[in-house]
Amino acid sequence: MTYNSSSYTTGMDRTARSEEVCLKFPPRVTSPGLTALLVQKDKLGKLMDYSGPRLHFQMVAIFVLTQIIHSLLKLLGLPLFISQLLAGILMSPVIFSDEHSLVTISEDSVAVLGSVGALGFMFFMFLSGVKMDLRLTWKSGKLAIAIGLFPVLVSLIFWLMTVKTLHPGGNVFSNKIFHLAVTYSGTSFPVIHSLLSELKILNSELGRLGLSAALIGDMVTLVLTMFSVWVNTGIQKGSKDVLFDVGMAMLYVCILVFVLRPGMQWMVKRTPEAGQIKDTCFYIIILAFMISPRFTALFRVYFFYGPFIFGLAVPDGPPLGSALVEKLDPVVSGLLMPIFATTCGMRFDLSYFKYSTKYAYHQAVGAVVTLIIKFGVSLLLPLLCKMPTRDSFALAFIMISKGIVEMGSYSIMNDSRIISEDIFAHLTIVIIIVASVVPIAVKKLYDPSKKYLCFQKRTVMNSRFNQELRMIGCVHVPGNVNSIINLLNASCPTRECPIALDVLHLVKLSGQATPLFIAHHNQQKASSNKSYSDNVVVAFKQFERDNLGAVSVNFFTAVSPWNLMYEDTCNLAMDRLTSFIILPFHRRWYSDGSIESEDQTLRSLNFDILERAPCSVGILVEGRRNIKGSNSKDTLSPSNSSSYAIAVIFLGGEDDREALALAKRFSQDESVSLTVIHLKAVDSLEFFLAEDERMLDKEMLKDIKASVPLTYVEEHVKDGPETSTFLRSIVKDYQLIIVGRRCRTEDAITLGLEEWCEFREIGIIGDLLSSSDFFGNFSLLIVQQQRKRNG
Repeated sequence: MTYNSSSYTTGMDRTARSEEVCLKFPPRVTSPGLTALLVQKDKLGKLMDYSGPRLHFQMVAIFVLTQIIHSLLKLLGLPLFISQLLAGILMSPVIFSDEHSLVTISEDSVAVLGSVGALGFMFFMFLSGVKMDLRLTWKSGKLAIAIGLFPVLVSLIFWLMTVKTLHPGGNVFSNKIFHLAVTYSGTSFPVIHSLLSELKILNSELGRLGLSAALIGDMVTLVLTMFSVWVNTGIQKGSKDVLFDVGMAMLYVCILVFVLRPGMQWMVKRTPEAGQIKDTCFYIIILAFMISPRFTALFRVYFFYGPFIFGLAVPDGPPLGSALVEKLDPVVSGLLMPIFATTCGMRFDLSYFKYSTKYAYHQAVGAVVTLIIKFGVSLLLPLLCKMPTRDSFALAFIMISKGIVEMGSYSIMNDSRIISEDIFAHLTIVIIIVASVVPIAVKKLYDPSKKYLCFQKRTVMNSRFNQELRMIGCVHVPGNVNSIINLLNASCPTRECPIALDVLHLVKLSGQATPLFIAHHNQQKASSNKSYSDNVVVAFKQFERDNLGAVSVNFFTAVSPWNLMYEDTCNLAMDRLTSFIILPFHRRWYSDGSIESEDQTLRSLNFDILERAPCSVGILVEGRRNIKGSNSKDTLSPSNSSSYAIAVIFLGGEDDREALALAKRFSQDESVSLTVIHLKAVDSLEFFLAEDERMLDKEMLKDIKASVPLTYVEEHVKDGPETSTFLRSIVKDYQLIIVGRRCRTEDAITLGLEEWCEFREIGIIGDLLSSSDFFGNFSLLIVQQQRKRNG
């Protein structure tokens, strides 16, 4: 069966032409199997004649080629998007032209693969809208609003002036010219969010500013895009049609805001707290999304933004927004979007450069000029606000980034014959260059870890004894609250030796694109309608009242991705001049040694904080629970005993001295019984420590003996097994044991233990004491002193 396609004009052939494309009916979808094809090969044709197997082979080819390319390009710092585009270019008709290759270019093959990719792009735009919280636009600072607004408008005006100069007789408000100008100057929030996530600076100071500016810029771009469509309608059909289209679009928005969104909020209210949304509600929203393109056409909304606008109406965050993202994002980001990016690359053809028109060159020059103007405005604004020069350049590069959204827009315009193939080829090259240069430039210019290079000592040892000790307690789950409170109760804070505690509740970012940092003591009502930390605040407020005058507590909540939570913790430590951070251990045990809970993401977070923290850090390993499932109090709880038995295992080194300094502050109250256990190698084998380290150890021991009443025990051991035997015999006598981490430090005392060390973040001795061989209901605090870093 044949049909005549509609005539179109390309940059290579300016004359209208008609094409005949042959299609086979009925279409072959599922093959009868490889065995049947081998037996009846001449009757049923080749395997690649069937769309199902061909699609599977194409997907395999796409992913294999993408990973091969990315394994090479990631060494240069290039994003995965570039590898996907290049894979598509390599699989384009320029390279593969065999009719039955895995990337066959027959009409039905392209239709199937392109449809899968287009579906993925629709889901991507929908999820991008779901993750966005438009309420944050009202909270954006003046700088973020300026950077989001002016670079888009100024670069757009410059491009229109350039077009008017190059084509004096042309209409700058035609659909093609104005729409292209908006894509050149516009800002895409999903692209910038992806860039910041890949560079792991999403919740850094620069990342938060870039996200806020991108949110503003994306909304401006959306309005300008709709305006370009309406202006073109007015030129072609008249003002009445424009008013009708505007009215229908406003009606669509009103239906979303006043009908669909309240309905989805009603679903959220019917979901129990911390519960999951019902599957029925989930399927209803997916169904509404699938038919949204039809409604956007009916309501005169530009179809490119239809799913995106619908996604904006979905309540972000848990339980609905997070459920949609968690269930759909792995399939969309991991399967469908790579196919879409590759199909965009498959549209690219280098041969069109040979026959490129003057108009296409003008468009390419205009795109470059627009990016330069946008870069200049994005650079000038932060410089005027006294932002550091390197940070300003990095922000300017972030704001001009281009990616999958722009590539998708150009592909749709190419398929719709709004732009010709030669223009599409030029714009593809521009996107590849920008998307390659931007991440490399930002990485070179901006390193958030440099701000943690403290030249001031922020340790317990260097804190004045009669001044408050500034600490941060990190909370992930409710069980961490009691653990930290019990530890601080064991320290017996007094008015003469007070504690200033900053409680940081770390919450995983789910169903949202923008990380949040909430300071509860100055939080405004309008800042968020979500309550992340109510129970945590109540518990620590009670602890503050119980220790009035001796403890002051401030509350913070950080909502961010797991792999970036160290940024929030370290930033807070910098801002609050913190001397000590308390981190919960990632594993909890029952009294019989079986594991109660374990979280490997928390372990990775602890490693990141230990590596970057601008102060001393302690990892708290909770005491084993006596009864499974019971809510029995920790042995550090004041109600359990009138006195606390604390032991410090001292081997020597900066971490052990920091542990002694902390124990010294803890033992100021008469109810605290402190024991210092000094392990020494037999035959005075102390050559593992430098002379200056041994002198500092002696001075520290001498100082603590003279300052507080304690029991000093000196034990000589010859190797690691003997150390283990001795410690096993004494741990049951104490409720809290404090040890230094002593990372990568092995001497005669621990000889032979390092190879059995399972958790290196708590050191050799900490790992030994937390093992199942050591029975006892004691808590363990592993201390690392602030690390010296060179800039």
